[in-house]
Amino acid sequence: MTKTIDAMIDDLLAREGGYVNNPADRGGPTKDGITQATARKHGYTGDMRDLPTATARSIYWQDYVVGPGIDLLAKRSPRLAAEALDTGVNMGIPWGVVFLQTALNAFNQGGKDWPDLAKVDGAYGGKSDAALAACQRVRGGQQWEDVLLAAMNAQQGGRYLTIITGNPSQEAFGWGWFRNRVLAPA
Repeated sequence: MTKTIDAMIDDLLAREGGYVNNPADRGGPTKDGITQATARKHGYTGDMRDLPTATARSIYWQDYVVGPGIDLLAKRSPRLAAEALDTGVNMGIPWGVVFLQTALNAFNQGGKDWPDLAKVDGAYGGKSDAALAACQRVRGGQQWEDVLLAAMNAQQGGRYLTIITGNPSQEAFGWGWFRNRVLAPA
């Protein structure tokens, strides 16, 4: 079954749902995965405990789907789009697409199979889509998605370890990050 973007957002709301204000969380007060800073940027002025789910959905759509091009990615690969979206919500908007772009550059046989992406910028556009289409064509079958998904998760895990070792207060989140984000991809 192909997952729609609305279903991906539903999954995010279930995974991120509720209000959290852990002093060790650098995001501060958060509801449904939306930080207070992000909510304020979108004009929400109320208590984060009261952030309407509709507002969270709108922010997800605008900032985390359309902004980095997840909507375009979902047309080619809903699985990779779900992973990139989930990673963007958990780590910051560009990271899911950055991990995909990095993998595409790493797996193109030195540019023989498809050209390198000159910019690994977290914006999935026409050049990224052409590279992904070439990867799908060259690698074929289901395996092309599986390998890219594994590469994205490996990079995500490496970034988590860097965050944790650079700031031990983040150890409180490490096990959950790996269990919920790396071991069980979106």
